[in-house]
Amino acid sequence: MHTKGEKKLKKIIHKSLFEHSKESRIRAFLLGVIDVMMISFFIVTSLLVRFDLSFHSVEPVFWDSMITYLPIGIISTVIIFIIFKLYSSMWTYASIEEALHIVFASLTAMIVQIITIFFVLDLPMPRSYPLFFGMQLLIGTAAVRFCYRGIRVLRNRFAATSPEAIRTMVIGAGKGGEVLIQEIKNSKYSNHEVVCVIDDDPAKLGTYIHGVRVVGDRTKIPQMAKEYDVKEIDFAIPSMKPSERKKILDYCQETYCHVKLIPGIYQMVNDEVSVSRLKNVEIEDLLGRDPIRNDNSKVIGYVQDQVVMVTGGGGSIGSELCRQIANYQPKKLIILDNYENNAYDLQMELLHHHPELELIVLIVSVQNRRRINNIIKEYRPQVIFHAAAHKHVPLMENSPCDAIRNNTFGTYNVAKAASKYGVKRMVLISTDKAVRPTNIMGASKRICEMVIQYFNGISDTEYMAVRFGNVLGSNGSVVPLFRKQIKAGGPVTVTHPDIIRYFMTIPEAVNLVLEAGSYGHGGEIFILDMGEPVKILDLAENMIRLSGYVPYEDIKIEFTGLRPGEKLYEELLISEKNKIATTNNRIFIAQLPPKDPDIFKALLMELYDVAYSEDTKHIRQAVKQLVPEYTYTEKE
Repeated sequence: MHTKGEKKLKKIIHKSLFEHSKESRIRAFLLGVIDVMMISFFIVTSLLVRFDLSFHSVEPVFWDSMITYLPIGIISTVIIFIIFKLYSSMWTYASIEEALHIVFASLTAMIVQIITIFFVLDLPMPRSYPLFFGMQLLIGTAAVRFCYRGIRVLRNRFAATSPEAIRTMVIGAGKGGEVLIQEIKNSKYSNHEVVCVIDDDPAKLGTYIHGVRVVGDRTKIPQMAKEYDVKEIDFAIPSMKPSERKKILDYCQETYCHVKLIPGIYQMVNDEVSVSRLKNVEIEDLLGRDPIRNDNSKVIGYVQDQVVMVTGGGGSIGSELCRQIANYQPKKLIILDNYENNAYDLQMELLHHHPELELIVLIVSVQNRRRINNIIKEYRPQVIFHAAAHKHVPLMENSPCDAIRNNTFGTYNVAKAASKYGVKRMVLISTDKAVRPTNIMGASKRICEMVIQYFNGISDTEYMAVRFGNVLGSNGSVVPLFRKQIKAGGPVTVTHPDIIRYFMTIPEAVNLVLEAGSYGHGGEIFILDMGEPVKILDLAENMIRLSGYVPYEDIKIEFTGLRPGEKLYEELLISEKNKIATTNNRIFIAQLPPKDPDIFKALLMELYDVAYSEDTKHIRQAVKQLVPEYTYTEKE
């Protein structure tokens, strides 16, 4: 029978010696061989030190005691080293924690020696013997463990001065900068050489971090980049507010250096700061505003333990909706999409991260009225987020009937089934292009809003819509396009030098949708205060600069002209007077009175006949009857 303590000790030894790679086990074995020789040597020399290194001065009885204790001392000390992880630590990256392990292991070995020699075996031995052994063991073990790291650091620092090394400026002399510089200097995989550090703290000016000088504050970035021939700038202040980060990035843009960022503060917590984890600057880093967060308690109130359906679940907004909804523990999540590849990828992702989630993924178009009706009848969702839509403006201009059938009447199909089968709440994903639309896509979404308001007036279901602008990183959006064009060496294509757009991140858009769903009582059209609009030309130039290139020289910018139905600027609301505040100062309600239900229904049926007759010549006229503010140019 084995005691609990014996079982635990065996488990620790097994884990330390066998649950590692072959290379790690070989390294641990060699280290163990060195330790056995070192421990044997110290057991002998500790006795000699006590007698001033005079072999003949040592009494024979002490030699006999030492020989008796030698195998016990070796075995017990090695076991102590295993317990304190001296064979499983990464000594290449050893820090104060590993040094403390050595101290405690040596102290423990000395105490065990005292107990074994004087109390268990009762061997005659000088009382100072264990003290000499402990001191030698501490110094010798530390020397063995840290010597490899010292040699490696010297080798890497010497290699870092090679002509091929990327001359790097680090912004931030705090913990992030210190860890990053240390990693760059110590890593054999790094081909960077940190030549200077920037920090706004005047007290740090002129000081050194791992031999690298702090040369100035943010205003000195362009000057020092030129003076030190910097090729890359690493931003190492993960906790800085977005507004402040943008100000510093503005200085970085003047250098034409490639700029990278430590992704986030959690990297610091998890000790994951390294060159390989640095990310390129994204456009959201240049927006200069704090991300919009929703009130989780409000969302939990109507999503948790509910059957939730998301149409268009495989798209950019729809997939993020599904990800965030899954975090609120819905009773069941039903995803509808007409594109199987996106739906499949999302299904695999959600099942991996939420194995407990009851997930149903169905491939269906919202234009299939009978199928939509049967799905809602069968699964009886309590909340529907309607994100399914054709959204590409130029493509829809060439296929206007398809835009109306999918966007407008797809919404009608879902809304009608929601009313028929007692869905509690339906949230439509709308767009700023629905305001004074100049294209069929925007006009179709404006009619979708009218559909929502129509059903809200005749049904017990609470219907609402959410408008927002362009979403960063969504399929077909300008940012991924610019990124691809820059990677290919240009040219970067911009439709017009004066075109501007509002931008938000996909998580921000989804946060708005989820919180709007909690505010709504039916009939509302929610809009978001999205900050200042972004000039697309500035966006293109900034992305080129922060990729390390000079606009118009290294990467050309070409103007292609406005596309059919495209405006120079988008609006979220026709008049600021028609805006009502909510408890969230970034979310507002647009006061848009619903159309007369009878007139609306009659005009909608006329639009239906035109759209399904493939009458592309008269489809825009039919749309304008419903949306008088819609403007368009007749196509020949």
